[in-house]
Amino acid sequence: MNRRDLLSLPLTASLAAATARAATKKPLGFQLYSVRTALSEKAPVTLKRLADAGYRKVETLRPTHPQILPLCKDFGIAAVAGHYELAIATGKPGPGLPAGYNWTQAADEAAKAGLKFMVIPYVAPPDRGNADVYKRLADSLNKAGEITRKAGMTLAYHHHAFEFGPAAGGTERPIDILLAVPAENLTIEMDVFWVAIAGEDPVAMLKKWKGRVKLLHLKDRAPGAPKQFAENLSPAAFREVGYGNLDFKAILKAAAETGVEHYFVEQDQVAGDPVEALTASIRTLEKLGF
Repeated sequence: MNRRDLLSLPLTASLAAATARAATKKPLGFQLYSVRTALSEKAPVTLKRLADAGYRKVETLRPTHPQILPLCKDFGIAAVAGHYELAIATGKPGPGLPAGYNWTQAADEAAKAGLKFMVIPYVAPPDRGNADVYKRLADSLNKAGEITRKAGMTLAYHHHAFEFGPAAGGTERPIDILLAVPAENLTIEMDVFWVAIAGEDPVAMLKKWKGRVKLLHLKDRAPGAPKQFAENLSPAAFREVGYGNLDFKAILKAAAETGVEHYFVEQDQVAGDPVEALTASIRTLEKLGF
C-alpha cells in the first residue's frame, strides 16, 4: 500500500480510554503513514499502543480526519500537522478528491481541526519534469502557502531524495527551485533519512537551512544503503532510530539550535509490527535525552 492508497482508506473505530506514559522530555510525534498496515479496524488499538509508548503528537493524512482525529483526542495525541495531496494545491483533478475541492477549503478544515502545519508530502513521478515544471510547482506552493498563512497556519514541503538531483534536462535542483518560495509561505519538513540517501549530511543541511526547517522526520539508514535520487530502495534500507548509521545525537542538537519545532518518527518500511518499530525509535530517543 502506498501513500495514495492510504489517503483513500476507509477507517472505522470505536473510542476507548488510554493511560499514556511520558517518555521523552519533548512531545514526540509519529507519521500516520508509518502504521498504515495496522489501521482500518485496528485504529483504536494502534493509537492506544502508540500513546502508551509515549507519543504525544501525530502527523495525519487529510481523508482520515473524521475517524482519526476523535481517536487522537481521546488518547491524548495532538494532531499538529497533516499531509495534503499535491493535487489540491495545484488545482489538478486527483483520485479521491471531492469535485471542485480547493486549497482554501482544505485550509479552512485544517484550521478548524486545530492543525498548525499543512504539508505537501510527495510529488509523484508523473508530476515531475524539467526546471520549468518545478518553477510552476513553486508558484502553486507560494499561492497555497499564502492561503495557509492567512488561515493561521504554515505550509511545509516534505522532500524525498529526487529533489537533490538535477531536474530533467538540466542542472538546476528541484529543492533549490522550491526554496526560492518566500519562507513565510513555505517551510521545509526535513527527512533525515532522505537527506542522507541523497548523499547530503543532515546536520549540515539543518545548519544550511537554519530557520527554514520547522518539522523534522526521524528514521535511520541501514549501513551500506546506496546514495541515489530515486525512491526504489530496498525495504531493508529503512531502520528504526538508533538501529542504523545516522548520528542522531548530533542531528537532535542541530535541530534544537536551528529552529525545529516538531519532530515525527516515520517508518516507511518495516518487516514486522510497525508499532513495535515506532516504540523502538522512541526508546532510543528517550535514551538520548530528547
